[in-house]
Amino acid sequence: MSNLNNIKRGPIMFALIIGMFVAALNETLMGNALPELMKSFGVSAATGQWLSTAYMLVVGVLVPVTAILQQWFTTRQIFLSAMGLFFVGTVTSAVSPEFGVLLVGRIIQAIGTGMLLPLVMNVIMTIYPPEKRGGAMGMLGLVVMFAPAIGPTISGLIVDGLSWRWLFYLVIPFALLSIIIGAAVLKNVSEVTKPRVDFLSIVLSTIGFGGIVYGFSSAGEHGWSEPEVIWTIAAGGVSLLLFVWRQLLLKQPVMDLRAFRNPTFALVAVLLFVLMMTFFSSAIMLPMFMQGVLMVTAFKSGLILLPGGIVNGFMAPISGKLFDKFGPRVLVIPGLAIAVVSLWQFTRFDEATSTGFLVAVHIALMIGIALVMMPAQTAGLNQLPSHLHPHGTAILNTLQQVSGAIGTALYISIMSGGQKQYLSGANDPQAPAEIAKGLSAGINNAFWFGVIVALVALVLGLFLRKGKSPEHEQAEQAAG
Repeated sequence: MSNLNNIKRGPIMFALIIGMFVAALNETLMGNALPELMKSFGVSAATGQWLSTAYMLVVGVLVPVTAILQQWFTTRQIFLSAMGLFFVGTVTSAVSPEFGVLLVGRIIQAIGTGMLLPLVMNVIMTIYPPEKRGGAMGMLGLVVMFAPAIGPTISGLIVDGLSWRWLFYLVIPFALLSIIIGAAVLKNVSEVTKPRVDFLSIVLSTIGFGGIVYGFSSAGEHGWSEPEVIWTIAAGGVSLLLFVWRQLLLKQPVMDLRAFRNPTFALVAVLLFVLMMTFFSSAIMLPMFMQGVLMVTAFKSGLILLPGGIVNGFMAPISGKLFDKFGPRVLVIPGLAIAVVSLWQFTRFDEATSTGFLVAVHIALMIGIALVMMPAQTAGLNQLPSHLHPHGTAILNTLQQVSGAIGTALYISIMSGGQKQYLSGANDPQAPAEIAKGLSAGINNAFWFGVIVALVALVLGLFLRKGKSPEHEQAEQAAG
């Protein structure tokens, strides 16, 4: 392990941030391009949706295993393997002659992304002292939030003017650059202990998280009454309970759930789970509202969401610096209050809503999320001793993937139910104007659910305390 006092943080952060940028950008490039891809390969929406669902599923399954990977392999080995897989998946997708090959390419990309997400957060927690982690996590937040925000706009531009293959050609040079810089500057910053691997835990984790992500994603698409949905969620839930029980029994668990013994970390985990349900779901609901109610094109809907994404990206480093200075409460509580008010405004949207008002409310929501996301994560991880950092980052990243799947399914179900209820009382339920009004009513209902969820998060945020990191406590004891 390298001497962390002499380590050059700048080049390491640069390599990590480029890798995270291409991985995060890649997650949202597909959305606007889906109709074009369905047309090119002659597949239905249910089949085409797998390009996004399979990606989220693989990331959700793989992230829990990364804690053990980081104890078996060096930082450099994991980063270069992750970016190498991402590069191979991108090239495979770019040249794919049929839908099946494109799906395989996306899955290979997802394996790389799943390895990368927790690694980057853990490296930041390792190479920065507690008083500087907020700023470093804020820089990461700039990339993690900004890249997905510009994804739909770039995607709309490419699909309108070029072949869909350029969605992948565009990413290839960035992935290569990240590999070259990573190979040149990345040092190993974690301790390789090679603990015994409990393969039963990995199987239970895969079935548990995979079943829940797949089941909820399918429910959002097909409804809750499908036997496939019920059985996969049930199998996922039972496997997850067995996984948790086994982790508590093992001396060297795959995912060390003792992190939850720290009340601040446990609170942050629940808070982020609730908040990410809202974040992922609003990212799906708003384009549906704009394209189905306001009747704008996919490219224009991407442009409308762009200002909020840019503001969110630039707010992330600012909120990180403010966190280092003032702690989490000063940011998290106002951030959650802004999110509640913004979501309440979303419940009032209809076919007469102006583009300017939509942009303003979306910017407000993105500011609220920027004030909460990275400060809350940093506050939770700061409370853990260094040997639990890989497990803490794996837990938070896994919960975010699962909450995204659950939130999206719940929002879409509420929206569909609201739309059906409206149309059942309409004089002409087939009329385009009535269908648009029904969709608007359903989306309003979904955002009312979002308001309730955000209020729960706000109440949780009131209990957040700064606390002292284990490193600070040790230093004080040594000085005393």
